[in-house]
Amino acid sequence: MFASSYINYKDMAMSNSLLWAVDIFGRVYTLSTVGQYWELCKDTQLEFKRVSAIKQCCWGIACDHQVYTYVFSGDVPIRYQEETYENQRWNLIGGFCEKLMPSDRWQWSDVSGLKHQQLDSFTLPSPHWEWESDWYVDENIGGEPTEKGGWTYAIDFPSTYTKDKKWNSCVRRRRWIRYRRYKSRDVWAKIISHDDPDQLPDPFNDISIGGWEITDEPVGRLSVWAVSLQGRVWYRENVCHHNPEGSVWSLIATPGEVVQISCGPYDLLWATLWEGQAIVREGIDRNNPQGISWSIVESPSSENGIMHISVGVDVVWGVTKDRKVWFRRGVNSHNPCGTSWIEMVGEMMMVNVGLNNQVWGIGCDDRAIYFRQGVTPSELSGKTWKAIVSGRESDRSQTGSSTSLLSAGCFFTDDIQNQTNAIIQGDADTSSDSELPSVSVNLANNTPVLGAAASNSGNGAGHQTAEISANLAVDPLDSDQGEASVASTSNEKASLEKHKSSTNQNPSAELQWTNIDLKEAQKHPVLSGSTFAETSSLSSLGMFSVGAEEQYGADEHPLWAWVSGGGCHVDSHSPLKWFTVPSGLTSSVQSLSLSITPAQTAAWRKQIFQQLSERTKRELENFRHYEQAIEQSVWVKTGTLQWWRNWKPQKWMDVRVALEQFTGSDGMRDSILFIYYMYHEEKKYIHVFLNEVTILVEVLNEAKHSFALYTPERTKQRWPIRLAATTEQEMHDWLALLSMSCCESRRIQGPPSHQAIWSVTCKGDIFVSEPSPELEAGPHLMPCDQMFWRQIGGHLRLIECNNRGIVWGIGYDHTAWVYTGGYGGGFIQGLASSADNIYTQSDVKCVYIYENQRWNPVTGYSSRGLPTDRYMWSDASGLQECTKMNTKPPSPQWSWVSDWYIDFNTSGGTDREGWQYAADFPASYHGHKTMKDFVRRRRWARKCKIVTNGPWLEVPPVTLWDISIIPSSDADDEESVALWAISDKGDVLCRLGVTQQNPAGTSWLHVGTDQPFISVSIGAFYQVWAIARDGSAFYRGSVAPKKPAGDCWYHIPSPQKQKLKQVSVGRTSVFVLDKNGNLWYRQGITPSYPQGSTWDHVSNNIRKMSVGPLDQVWVIADKVQGSHSLSCGTVCHRTGVQPMEPKGLAWDYGIGGGWEHITVRGNATEASRVNTHDTSEEDPARSMDLEDEESKEKTELSKTTPLMVSEEQELDRNAVNC
Repeated sequence: MFASSYINYKDMAMSNSLLWAVDIFGRVYTLSTVGQYWELCKDTQLEFKRVSAIKQCCWGIACDHQVYTYVFSGDVPIRYQEETYENQRWNLIGGFCEKLMPSDRWQWSDVSGLKHQQLDSFTLPSPHWEWESDWYVDENIGGEPTEKGGWTYAIDFPSTYTKDKKWNSCVRRRRWIRYRRYKSRDVWAKIISHDDPDQLPDPFNDISIGGWEITDEPVGRLSVWAVSLQGRVWYRENVCHHNPEGSVWSLIATPGEVVQISCGPYDLLWATLWEGQAIVREGIDRNNPQGISWSIVESPSSENGIMHISVGVDVVWGVTKDRKVWFRRGVNSHNPCGTSWIEMVGEMMMVNVGLNNQVWGIGCDDRAIYFRQGVTPSELSGKTWKAIVSGRESDRSQTGSSTSLLSAGCFFTDDIQNQTNAIIQGDADTSSDSELPSVSVNLANNTPVLGAAASNSGNGAGHQTAEISANLAVDPLDSDQGEASVASTSNEKASLEKHKSSTNQNPSAELQWTNIDLKEAQKHPVLSGSTFAETSSLSSLGMFSVGAEEQYGADEHPLWAWVSGGGCHVDSHSPLKWFTVPSGLTSSVQSLSLSITPAQTAAWRKQIFQQLSERTKRELENFRHYEQAIEQSVWVKTGTLQWWRNWKPQKWMDVRVALEQFTGSDGMRDSILFIYYMYHEEKKYIHVFLNEVTILVEVLNEAKHSFALYTPERTKQRWPIRLAATTEQEMHDWLALLSMSCCESRRIQGPPSHQAIWSVTCKGDIFVSEPSPELEAGPHLMPCDQMFWRQIGGHLRLIECNNRGIVWGIGYDHTAWVYTGGYGGGFIQGLASSADNIYTQSDVKCVYIYENQRWNPVTGYSSRGLPTDRYMWSDASGLQECTKMNTKPPSPQWSWVSDWYIDFNTSGGTDREGWQYAADFPASYHGHKTMKDFVRRRRWARKCKIVTNGPWLEVPPVTLWDISIIPSSDADDEESVALWAISDKGDVLCRLGVTQQNPAGTSWLHVGTDQPFISVSIGAFYQVWAIARDGSAFYRGSVAPKKPAGDCWYHIPSPQKQKLKQVSVGRTSVFVLDKNGNLWYRQGITPSYPQGSTWDHVSNNIRKMSVGPLDQVWVIADKVQGSHSLSCGTVCHRTGVQPMEPKGLAWDYGIGGGWEHITVRGNATEASRVNTHDTSEEDPARSMDLEDEESKEKTELSKTTPLMVSEEQELDRNAVNC
């Protein structure tokens, strides 16, 4: 039995992307990318000198020179499994006992037997940990339960252990497990050193963390580097997700005394020396995260050495002792030292490079934080600096009371509102031109008393206006402006000096931002008056605020000492709120809008929709006697495409395509698609009625922008009409037009219904189908090849839904997404897409190729193979040549985001260089070389990214592997819906607060397990089943609405010699899928015995499956036979499912191939059930068996019906396959 614990939920949209900073008083602040205020860190007792942050945590050096770490509280606890083995040997007198032979291992040892590990020898590594439970015996081995006591037996130590005791079993052992949990989260935890007192590091002066993206390193591992006061460099060992503190400090030799160090997210590490040079660490990889050697890089200036350095993915920024900023050219993974320095205009105390190579800096004179705008992959140096003028939390509380008059005027009485407007108008009218520059300048000061500052400046500010306005540079994002004539670099420097002089004359006259660009650019911006227009209205509101923070005067902004952006992800699609002074009026409006609940919003929308509908009916009633002005209209679109002809030799042909759309007197539209082609110099055509089209889908093709068009007949044949356009935009235009015409012909519009069936292709495209009541039962079953599928924008790997409209999806990068209720997106725009609820979505996946080698006696392993061997660079099958040069992303919509790297996570294991060995091609590969291995291979991977949009919102921060939503529930809209998930690390999670009004939920509840899991499913009556990574099945007991996590796991034996990979639970049925593609049904499940008794085999060649709320079974199957080809990834429906026949009788073919996932858990439409035997008699061709179906008795069909496969027929490359 494993305990469950509630984890407080944070808005990870904020905590997952924070900018960290330290002011001159040592206080630590954070600024969210979606926020507008600096928030003071919780632990205000500590004063810090420097911090280094990433998304998950932050490390810092306090003023006592001690190192602290701040780990965010998450929905998944940080747990570490301690284990030890109890060993026993059999003797004639007492049987198995604790007395071992002198040559044996310890009685209590590690798995190898070499280390003595008694139960009481395990202690907590620091006060920041706590034990989760006491020691207990692991009664599971390789997915199979052992006998009571957990003993496994063998002939001798060491050997292969089995769960069965045999006559020659002379030794036995069992594993004891205990978990400890990291408890110091959301607080600064001091790093306690357990090193030898003689080897303790000196007090630290600088720290930097990174290295979480080192190629194919273990997930969650970090590199923590520090510099001591004596100039020595230290590396923190074993810092990872389950050990956030690390273990010990290791001293790294350096060519000189180091001042400061910076570590990037990949393998880039730079440091600065006292002499002013920079040193670069080389040889950093997954096997050696500390690197091998140092290389020296000279300072860009001989007079002034490098004072500060900061690195990102492939960029290096530096600051010399004269405060000048420099950018390093030519830095990449192959040349970490770069090629040359470029001087940037401007002076900074320090700079910091964060995620996506974004850059922040602290100004030399004003100590304000600046953000580098315009940093993109194509322009790594950016364009200009812009000051962050966000206020602090204390400023918000001061302005809150002062805006009460404005709030009352806006939301309560018209009289007060008119008075307030008069006051604001009066202030705006009386403000003079000389005050405007003063107000705009004060925006950078972060002070709430803007009006006071303006009035104090008086007319004396008018003489500064000419200087300041002549030198002010307007940010290109705030106003549309052209560029003036080219100015010299000396003029640009002169303008900066004027900025300094004006600042010195009046400390409150700080510039809001300064134009800083490449020194070679020599461009001078044009002044825009929009800045003053924006700030004049703010000055009148600022007059209401009173008070100031205790350590800063009313005319002062915070003075910053350090900034860290390693955990700050700047999204280019949403503008930041950092560059405008927060208004008290705006915060009042926001506070009121936040008090409106989603339920109230939904009720208002429903009421407005009803009123509009009634109004439309009343107005149309007066015109019903008028005759139709136009009986019928015809609209035609023509174009030139390519068509893949369906006779030999198959090839692409240029064709003329015409879409004719008819509008009848009843307003209904129907369309016909004509394809004109030449055959033996004779013009011919084929035509398709769009009301017969079942799906339009893009084809995964590197060379062509092509798509496929299916009808029921072509679905049976697995032979769609394939068309290709010359450009991606042209293809999307045709797809959008044809898709909209198909929906109009079938009278389908708006978002999918709650009963909809969702599916995902192997390309990641999302399709939805509205089910007919005759789909599951009825006098005449609807064949599933007649189902109409329409596309929904977005990109996902799998998708799950239920009959209350709650839909979740998971991308290839394991990001969780929730459906917003919209429709369209992607290439579907305009009227065919909803106006709102469409958001940007991105996904990342890996492309794999294999390097193959054969051994020969002369040279050993080499790329010279036998003439019968596979290509030396190939795909997984070896049939297609795939080199690094000719391998392209899956389709033109994808773009590369990394270089090729060796993948060490290949099934079967690898050696240190990534190689796998075998006796010959193809064979079973393993990660160690033996005498019989004559061939080897290793897998190379490269990441690619797609950016699209659709009705999906990200659910941070936990990345997921699998998800399940309770299929049906009679609960009210406000009651919670059960949702379970598996994280990508294997943790079992239960989502809290999921309702129809809030489908994203509020927080995750962690459910304890003793091993990682890969699949989970919850049934209609809260039956929770799960599959562990070792292929074993588990049932969760006592799950209920008031006890959402249940109480304990029950181990369910798997089918003999089979490892399971997926489970799906319906109303009463439980189906599982093993790794060999076999589908199994659990017999004997009753309310009193929910674990069931035995497994019954149902079918083979199954890739994925989904069991619905009516116990209906749908699968994605491989090797489904059609008239022309065998397709992989085909949607199939199990027919004949009844209470007395829960396994069903036969299979019905649907759309395919190329499908990856399907979910029918929303289809709870009940229909009148009939005897499925009649259906089988009407359509016997839909029964799938290896033998002749007509010769089979129906009693045999009820046992096992494998998918029909013809071994002689090969997979056809012309079909739309995976």
